[in-house]
Amino acid sequence: MERLSSHGLPRLSWIDTLYSNFNYNTDGYEGDGAEDRKSQDGSETMPFIDESPTMSPQLCVRPDGDAVSPTPPDNLLSGGDMEKGLEMKKLVLSGFLASEEIYINQLEALLLPMRPLKATATTSKPVLTVEQIDNIFFKLQDIYEIHKEFYDALFPHIQQWDDKVTVGHLFQKLASQLGVYKAFVDNYKMAMETVEKCSQSNSQFQKISENLIVKGPKDSKESRTTTVTMEALLYKPIDRVTRSTLVLHDLLKHTPKEHPDFALLQDALRISHNFLSSINEEIDPRRTAVTTPKGEVRQLVKDGFLVEVSEGTRKLRHVFLFTDLLLCAKIKKTAVGRNQQYECKWHIPLADLTFQALDDSDSCTHVQTLPEHEIEEMKIKISVIKNEIQKEKKSQKGQSRNVERLRKKMNEQESYLLLHSPTIPFRIHNKNAKSYLFLLSSDYERSEWRESIQKLQKKDLQTCVLNSLELQVLASSCFKLRTVHNIPVTSYKDDEEAPGLYGFLHVIVHSATGFKNSANLYCTLEVDSYGYFVSKAKTRVFRDTTEPHWNEEFEIELEGSQCLRILCYEKCYDKSKLNKDDNEIVDKIMGKGQVQLDPQTVQSKNWHVDVIEMNGIKVEFSMKFTSRDLSLKRTPSKKQSGVFGVKINVVTKRERSKVPYIVRQCIEEVEKRGIDEVGIYRISGVATDIQALKAAFDTNTKDILVMLSDMDINAIAGTLKLYFRELPEPLLTDRLYPAFMEGIALSDPAAKENCMMHLLRSLPDPNLITFLTLLEHLKRVAEKEPVNKMSLHNLATVFGPTLLRPSETEINKPHITLASDIWSHDVMAQVQVLLYYLQHPPISFAELKRNTLYFSTDV
Repeated sequence: MERLSSHGLPRLSWIDTLYSNFNYNTDGYEGDGAEDRKSQDGSETMPFIDESPTMSPQLCVRPDGDAVSPTPPDNLLSGGDMEKGLEMKKLVLSGFLASEEIYINQLEALLLPMRPLKATATTSKPVLTVEQIDNIFFKLQDIYEIHKEFYDALFPHIQQWDDKVTVGHLFQKLASQLGVYKAFVDNYKMAMETVEKCSQSNSQFQKISENLIVKGPKDSKESRTTTVTMEALLYKPIDRVTRSTLVLHDLLKHTPKEHPDFALLQDALRISHNFLSSINEEIDPRRTAVTTPKGEVRQLVKDGFLVEVSEGTRKLRHVFLFTDLLLCAKIKKTAVGRNQQYECKWHIPLADLTFQALDDSDSCTHVQTLPEHEIEEMKIKISVIKNEIQKEKKSQKGQSRNVERLRKKMNEQESYLLLHSPTIPFRIHNKNAKSYLFLLSSDYERSEWRESIQKLQKKDLQTCVLNSLELQVLASSCFKLRTVHNIPVTSYKDDEEAPGLYGFLHVIVHSATGFKNSANLYCTLEVDSYGYFVSKAKTRVFRDTTEPHWNEEFEIELEGSQCLRILCYEKCYDKSKLNKDDNEIVDKIMGKGQVQLDPQTVQSKNWHVDVIEMNGIKVEFSMKFTSRDLSLKRTPSKKQSGVFGVKINVVTKRERSKVPYIVRQCIEEVEKRGIDEVGIYRISGVATDIQALKAAFDTNTKDILVMLSDMDINAIAGTLKLYFRELPEPLLTDRLYPAFMEGIALSDPAAKENCMMHLLRSLPDPNLITFLTLLEHLKRVAEKEPVNKMSLHNLATVFGPTLLRPSETEINKPHITLASDIWSHDVMAQVQVLLYYLQHPPISFAELKRNTLYFSTDV
């Protein structure tokens, strides 16, 4: 049976919360829940949050527990009570009319800037585009006209009140026009996002949106105007959409059945009920208000899942930022079948919240982190499970029971990954009490939380004190208010949802404009992967400029990615400003923005040009996407005089060397000045620089050494990776690939040792010597892991598939996994093969060749 709210209406999550803001007394309806709520003795009362269909004085409860609105007793409206009932009806209507005046004033304030904004939209310097204006003010003029007409028609009836006055036709007409609200509700999220985006990119609009003037009621003693934000006013129609339905219940209660109004009001209520039932209850409720004991409106501004470090361990929390406080909660364990609820772990009034750095001796700064190789192994396991789920679904014999088992297994892995992957500290402090530490996955996310809190702190905030009951009520309301419903892991998503992109995203960061002062500027690029964001590339620093022109191209690997973020920084060279609280990131974020990676847009062969607007700054960039199937093909070069795409034995024979010149020079340069570089071999180099080096090595340019000494070290590392990736067959050869896959899977250590060493001996000499040279180099890089953050497993993850991935002609052979599944079992094995040799004691070429073979040379 459908659960009903305390007003007998269908139980819609966001509407329920609005009911808690609604208070009726003999003086009529209180405007928008923002006035003081007083009991009869004048004391403040707690708001009622309708968490379950409990009984209230005006409710009766069915045997099944559902609450229903009672039918008024016959004697209520009989005899002398009928006159009293009609007098109550007048009071109800008077209160509702007063709230209509407030609502119309709010709509007028919201519409006031629309006309001048439209006027500038067609000029050379528009504040907003026509499309943005239409998104923000969608249907507001229609809503205003509907309510203004209703108010003007109702007002004289109240002024000239008598027992025969009929108003039902007015409510019937108002209910019949609720369809306009459906359109507004459907567009609401778009309107809010447009306001937020335009406020970030345009300071003029930001001032307008934060200072809208609302007139007070005409006859009120306090007729002064108030300043309200556009975001708050845009929520008013959402709030108002239930008000007419609420008043209809009370009007019917105080209208005799034989009165001409009764049938009309009933019909209006039926229309309103049908409308509310049709509204999508998943509307973004981020602006839903929770009324505080003092009558102030507390709104939810932002929420999300964050990892908190509590008593030295990581805990997944749901954090809620309200207009006056920050609340950290966890989901309470409840009995099977019961609705989940939140338990408040702690809260900080924003008036008391600071971001001051903690002392280094503080115990919470020492957080145990998971080794990088375990993080990478989890990601690969998740890929394997995903493939198994897809195969199970395609199989005719596949049963949902197996799929559910695999989903549960994947959920465990993803949740563990989500908990242990973030490393960037975000510390907040209660100046009167404790400090707390969160770990975030990106600088972008940390900046978002910090900016949201600081924006609210600019207002005149008073320290709020909540008692245990008030805190419990607020925590309970969080379950309805939340905008982020699920932990950001893919196992929670429906199969129909976009799975994200797998392959390589090519991004050119062109330029940026909008800086007021000259600065040293650079950008970083982040993409999402397995529920969190990872920094993938970084432009060079453009010094002392207001208009940087980077024009740098990057190739970024995507793992189910759906979003690209760009952050613009001002580089700080002053070492005295080192801030350990910021994970040693001292550079100032000048702006940040993101774009969705729409497969339809980025998968075309042409570059897609776009602009991200961030706090008045505009960054221009281009991007295109290459699927993994295409990007992993090994294509032999038609020009055999070069080195890229040419067999390694051909190159070494031509050069009369044991190891190709390109390999030796790149290794030497990385060890000279790149071994301490954070993320060496993981962070992408500039694609144009890599292509320039490729062309230089291919043509044997005399200036190669000069180019290498001047080139960014990530470009040199990228050139070395590209060389191995473009070999016509992998360094460890197509012929031996199946044997490497079988050898790494052996359980017996002695058998595995014999097999893996025998396979190395079976390589052609140029391949073996080059491999051993690279192996020793990667070991030296890993020795600097505390500085460069590149472990043996990190390096194996980067180079394993590059050195082992079969050539295109081999992919269709029975022993090779299809290219579309390349990041599943095969990749895990490829990484493990290289890791085996990296973790092995030093391997000498001469010693390998001297050793007796333990088994046949047939592989």
